[in-house]
Amino acid sequence: MDASILAYILNDDSDDEFDNIHQLPHRRPRIIRKRINWYYIYDNIDFQRRFRLLKHHVLMVLERIERKISYRTKNNEPIPPLIQILVTLRFVATGSFFICVADFCGISKQSAQSIVHKVLIAIAEESKDFIKFPCETNDLLRMQLENFNLSGFIRVIGAIDCFHVRIRSYGGEDAEIYRNRKGFFSINVQAIVNSRLELLDLVARWPGSTHDVTIFDNSRIKSRFESGEFENGLLLGDSGYACMPYLLTPLQNVNTPSEILYNESQIRTRTMVERCFGILGKMFPILTTGSRFWTPTRTMTLITACGVLYNISRLSTTRDVISNERLL
Repeated sequence: MDASILAYILNDDSDDEFDNIHQLPHRRPRIIRKRINWYYIYDNIDFQRRFRLLKHHVLMVLERIERKISYRTKNNEPIPPLIQILVTLRFVATGSFFICVADFCGISKQSAQSIVHKVLIAIAEESKDFIKFPCETNDLLRMQLENFNLSGFIRVIGAIDCFHVRIRSYGGEDAEIYRNRKGFFSINVQAIVNSRLELLDLVARWPGSTHDVTIFDNSRIKSRFESGEFENGLLLGDSGYACMPYLLTPLQNVNTPSEILYNESQIRTRTMVERCFGILGKMFPILTTGSRFWTPTRTMTLITACGVLYNISRLSTTRDVISNERLL
């Protein structure tokens, strides 16, 4: 090729590739942030206000799930399991965006998103040890006595009710089954609570349009009561449930003093489940402000994990722990 022609081609300004070379996107520089371990910065009170659990509760969670969330990498230093747990606790305690949680702990948004999903699964898998019905006779008698001392209702093990966890629409053909009677999308969660406001049973897999009775009829706990596993133990429910030998509801038309006394005692005892829902919602606002996950499975995992964390927070005695009610 002639040298003059080659020079003309190389100096030709009409080539778009060379004209727009200054407009090509450049990779943004990677910013390495300092990871902050708030466990060693706050005292027990300030730590609980921000992460909802006391420090020794966090260590308990760490001991149980550390093996599941630990990982190794050849490129850089991995995020320690303790910081992973704090990121997850901050996420459920604020209901904020992943980027806000990431900035709070000094990690990237992508890392925060991956960590939250992984840690929530690990915590939810511990539900079999932290959310369970007592089966021993002595435990059943103790719970019945505690409920009797509360408002004079005999043989009561716990109170049952449902609450709605707000979600975003998942789209698709089945999107509307998640719209509840109040008009927003949700998952209907069934819970049974004892006098200590501990969760004894949690069912978080039904769309918001499902009736409370349908959830109970298809739950494992109903078959356990019908088989006599809990002896003479009773559940208390609101008027939305059908009255059964093991599930007592308020009387609709009261005429005698005995019926009035029954309703008063039944309602006073049943309020423990409402109190539990109130504390649970304030403790983990993500359950009330709404989950932004795109799949039902992740939202159900979130609800179960919050139930486990809630029961862990109830393990402490009032002598050495400031109660969640006062902190919230």
